[in-house]
Amino acid sequence: MSASAQPLAIKICGLSTPETLEAALATGVEMIGLVFHPKSPRFVPPEEAAALAAMARGRAEIVALVVDRDIAELTDLVEAVRPDWLQLHGRETPEAVRAIRAATGLRVIKALGIADRHDLAAFAAYQGIADRILLDAKPPKDAAYPGGHGRTFDWSILAALDRTSPFMLSGGLDPVNVAQAIAMARPWGVDVSSGVERAPGVKDVDRITEFVVAARAAAAAAAEAGRT
Repeated sequence: MSASAQPLAIKICGLSTPETLEAALATGVEMIGLVFHPKSPRFVPPEEAAALAAMARGRAEIVALVVDRDIAELTDLVEAVRPDWLQLHGRETPEAVRAIRAATGLRVIKALGIADRHDLAAFAAYQGIADRILLDAKPPKDAAYPGGHGRTFDWSILAALDRTSPFMLSGGLDPVNVAQAIAMARPWGVDVSSGVERAPGVKDVDRITEFVVAARAAAAAAAEAGRT
């Protein structure tokens, strides 16, 4: 079965409180993300993250987002939090991704910053190495952290991607535009952070629910269109 034929995976990233985590879990999302980059407004210390992960375990897959961490640091983080996935959001090379997978035994999502079609050249380099590739909008040049800036990119450039490799879409998604994004990009999954917040790092329970409802409806419409 092709990646596009699989049910859509929805990930709510940057969760940092029990209340907003519970709201995300109540919608039945497949993945929740915890951010371990200290410069991010969504950063969660490992001890707090472990408690949040315990809430989510068995209800959604737990993704730990890290930026340019060495393997020793990642090993300690994995032991403390016990995530199901690592999301590498820095400048990790394909060789580093392979080494991290081997050292931790976890599945890996590799994030790539996209501004135009030239940035898609990196996609092929990570195929068969990362378990999933996340295409995120490239951050501003002076950004202190790599994601969660509410920026989008031109989703039409993704039409040329190899559809046998599952990818996730991120960058500026929100309850209003996620349907268009799914229709145009046909991703394996969607990943939202700032689009369900009322302030940087402050998740909004109603927007989480609205996003999931809109994404599920769009995925169902896309699947129906594919059958006709």
